[in-house]
Amino acid sequence: MDVVNTDNEWTDEELEIAFQNKVDAEQRIEPKDWMPDRYRQTLIRQMSQHAHSEIVGMLPEGNWLTRAPSLKRKAVLMAKIQDEGGHGLYLYSATETLGISRDEMYEQLHSGKAKYSSIFNYPTLTWADVGAIGWLVDGAAITNQIALCRCSYGPYARAMVKICKEESFHQRQGYEIMMTMAQGTAEQREMAQDALNRWWWPSLMMFGPNDTNSPQSAQSMKWKIKRQSNDELRQKFVDATVPQAKFLNLRIPDDDLVWNEERKAHDFGEIDWVEFKNVVKGNGLCNRERLKARVDAHDGGKWVRDAALAYANKQKLRAVDAA
Repeated sequence: MDVVNTDNEWTDEELEIAFQNKVDAEQRIEPKDWMPDRYRQTLIRQMSQHAHSEIVGMLPEGNWLTRAPSLKRKAVLMAKIQDEGGHGLYLYSATETLGISRDEMYEQLHSGKAKYSSIFNYPTLTWADVGAIGWLVDGAAITNQIALCRCSYGPYARAMVKICKEESFHQRQGYEIMMTMAQGTAEQREMAQDALNRWWWPSLMMFGPNDTNSPQSAQSMKWKIKRQSNDELRQKFVDATVPQAKFLNLRIPDDDLVWNEERKAHDFGEIDWVEFKNVVKGNGLCNRERLKARVDAHDGGKWVRDAALAYANKQKLRAVDAA
């Protein structure tokens, strides 16, 4: 349905129809464009959660910076962690275009109101976990984020183009670590298998609940914020990852995993949704530790923010005096 209004007095219904027509025509929505409040709030929730996940995601790997097995590994890991911090800043900036301040987003994270990806509430026990995170966690992120490059909201889509390029590097870096360990000593192969065993199911949980239990998914797809459902993305990830595990000669910890010739896809076992909900609610192994680390870092950096603000005010006063 096309909407033509010559009086410049649009009803809410006409605005919604015009907005949906624009989305259906694959035209990007920009910050100054009219948008439904539900669309705005959905984006704020998703984009801020994504930004929080990038920032909190620095913590599990940061745990291994001082214990990396070589200078090369340390340098590569440090570069990756810096990338993740940059991703968080891109996404916070993009979310601010929707009318929410960064301070408000931080407050929502620190108070527990806003969530971040449940995957980062699991501990990194060995160096192989750094490889598993790169291979599986970043691999799952890429599967989800490539579609976001075509998100209907312009600032989010543009931020994701750069982020996906860097995430692709992260995934290859993790896979290379796993390959090195899988081809190494018996102890190294055992560490690689153990990391796969512990990170496989949490990686599948990253895509969120099943479509039948994800009521917001259909609306997000109608608005073209999302392009594929949770289950479609999860299936895509499984089908891409199984051959990679076979190449490494590692076993995916799922007795129900089998190729379905009729579907031309892999059947796989049921996810432990009780564990997923428990971690999301804040009862995971590292929930409290991760949140405390973020709050402490924010509080510890207050003097830097205060100093920067004082300097900016001083420069402003000098400019006024000079004028």
